[in-house]
Amino acid sequence: MKEFIHQLKDRVLEGYLVTREDTAKLLSISIEKEEELKELLQAANEIREKFCGNFFNLCTILNAKSGRCSENCRYCAQSAHFKTNADVYPLVSKEVALEAAKEVEVEGAHRFSLVTSGRGLQGKEEELDKLQEIYRYLKENTDLDLCASHGICSKEALQKLKDSGVKTYHHNLESSRRFYPTICTSHTFDDRVNTVKYAHEVGLQVCSGGIFGLGETEEDRIDMAFDLRELRVHSVPINILTPIPGTPLENNKEIDPKELLKDIAIYRFILPKVSIRYAGGRVKLGEYAKLGLEGGVNSALTGNFLTTTGNTIESDKKMIKELGYEY
Repeated sequence: MKEFIHQLKDRVLEGYLVTREDTAKLLSISIEKEEELKELLQAANEIREKFCGNFFNLCTILNAKSGRCSENCRYCAQSAHFKTNADVYPLVSKEVALEAAKEVEVEGAHRFSLVTSGRGLQGKEEELDKLQEIYRYLKENTDLDLCASHGICSKEALQKLKDSGVKTYHHNLESSRRFYPTICTSHTFDDRVNTVKYAHEVGLQVCSGGIFGLGETEEDRIDMAFDLRELRVHSVPINILTPIPGTPLENNKEIDPKELLKDIAIYRFILPKVSIRYAGGRVKLGEYAKLGLEGGVNSALTGNFLTTTGNTIESDKKMIKELGYEY
């Protein structure tokens, strides 16, 4: 297996696109064989160094509108279908958004995103108008790269967001096409795929990934990676499920951190040039989180997340500096 890992890594460094047959062999690596796992992580890191360099990107989000979402995503605290303790409030003001953006800018974040609950912006012209006003205000008063996460969107809405200063649209696939209907039935996998395509068509960069630990197989995770490659996304956030009391997945079993690291390293083989981003739930990796930064990960969502607490910007900056990254 060691020889295969190195041969495949060398081919990827030369521009080869790995196949499902290749990744099936990588998936066969036993997480109990520490030397094989170490070889895989080191190879993924070499791929990251070749195609992405040593720059580490830190992004932040503001939960700008919370709760009462019409969709039935089985992992989500903000779904109106489940009884959780998630906060409920309308879209924040531009002043509140700017205060949050300024705070993280001073602390060293590179990107800032507003995230709103709900299916999307269809039929919500008033909300879209307010969002445009907020993004213009942020663009005028910060130097942050602006991102947006507002659910399923039309091409017209995405164009308006771009014209307001948004650089990147975030919209996760969440899981594989095969597994998706088991976690959400109020919209389809293709609804998400189409939003990603529309974002590309209007000239936005795309941040799209998913959640590990929903009950999917390792093969489902890898299938999602191939879909993301086909969609030419720029950034891939890897979330690890934090089971929320009151949601159908509140009792989901945790995944071995070493399995998560293995799968993330395989993502780097499949997606050599993208930003692979630690996102929500990375605290589940515990002491292994740092190892992931030596196994293909080169960016992170930092600070507080939507309905869970993340790492502080300062602690993340310290960790990435220790590993020799620039930010």
